[in-house]
Amino acid sequence: MRRRLINSTLAVVLVVIGVFGISLVLVETRTITSTAEQSVEAEAVQLVSFLDSKLVEQQEVTPQIVEEQSRIERYAVIELSGQKPFAVGKKPSGRVIRAEVSGEHGQSVTVEEPYSAVYEEVGRTLLIIGAVALLAVVAAVVLAVRQADRLASPLTDLAETAERLGSGDPRPRHRRYGVPELDRVADVLDSSAERIARMLTAERRLAADASHQLRTPLTALSMRLEEISATDDPETVKEEASIALTQVERLTDVVERLLTNARDPREGSALAFDLDEVVKQQIEEWRPAYRSAGRAVVRSGRPGMRAVGTPGAVAQVLAALIENSLMHGGGTVAIRTRVVGNQAVIEVTDEGPGVPADLGARIFERTISGRNSTGIGLAVARDLAEADGGRLELLQQHPPVFALFLSRVARKQEDEPPTVR
Repeated sequence: MRRRLINSTLAVVLVVIGVFGISLVLVETRTITSTAEQSVEAEAVQLVSFLDSKLVEQQEVTPQIVEEQSRIERYAVIELSGQKPFAVGKKPSGRVIRAEVSGEHGQSVTVEEPYSAVYEEVGRTLLIIGAVALLAVVAAVVLAVRQADRLASPLTDLAETAERLGSGDPRPRHRRYGVPELDRVADVLDSSAERIARMLTAERRLAADASHQLRTPLTALSMRLEEISATDDPETVKEEASIALTQVERLTDVVERLLTNARDPREGSALAFDLDEVVKQQIEEWRPAYRSAGRAVVRSGRPGMRAVGTPGAVAQVLAALIENSLMHGGGTVAIRTRVVGNQAVIEVTDEGPGVPADLGARIFERTISGRNSTGIGLAVARDLAEADGGRLELLQQHPPVFALFLSRVARKQEDEPPTVR
């Protein structure tokens, strides 16, 4: 493209120089020739006037007198009445410019100048025009190169940006070039890069969240299936199968929740539900794991509370907190429910060492973990809580106290006075 721009600009300049240069040469040649003819004629008139003055005074006219007194510079042939014609000056050879003038006393003067003088003047003019044309061509080449660089370099840069996008590097470059059309292309590429980055981030986040959130339900489901395969008691099989179906439902809910958050984290299906059922279900689910670790999980606080949210999401948040206490905490894990204003609060605490001081402010950030874990669980839990209009906070670091705040719905019997019979 750079070569095409330079060649096209140079071609335009050469055409313009050719058209105007040829026209200028023709005009200048005609002007120089006309000027030379006028000069020869003027000298002939001057010589006739000189001869008139001599003839009026009846002075002798000889070639020597004419050369000395008339200041003639060209070749001239003089014819006087009653005298033999004579010439002064050097006779030119080749093509000449001739002017013939007659006087009042019968004299006739013919002045000649060689055409070579015209050729020399035309040659000097052509040299000047050629020098100007050469300067114009050089200037055109310089400007064409600069303009080509100004246009080609941004296009090369934009091509590199598009190639980076295609190779999986969606970082926007935010470069502008001062050319509206190219800046528009750069804007579109930057917008595309930002969209691709968001899509890739969402996909990676979905994959990480799915691997983390599906691990616990799948493990519980595997344990139930192992119980079924290891027993011949129909009642036990029936009980374990029922629990396994519950795990499948929870697994389905986790998948749907992950997909919903991947589409729009703010989109939720909040409703009023009973917190006791969610807390009880989580305690029953995690009690075997705690028993295997020689620990216990208990609950306390206000019973019969209702809150606004998605039961499945709240269950996932509690599961993340209970699992976090199992992996990083110690002793008994206590789940406590209480009311703060118009909010229902579920606190999860344990007797472990707590959250390190350097991680307290960043504990909910992704990839932040005090030990060898993914660092995703608490971040996902906070996202789920916020999607339901609640919030998840670390109230205390030593011992650790995590609290889930949800909008509270008062039970009918709490809002209405008791009926007296």
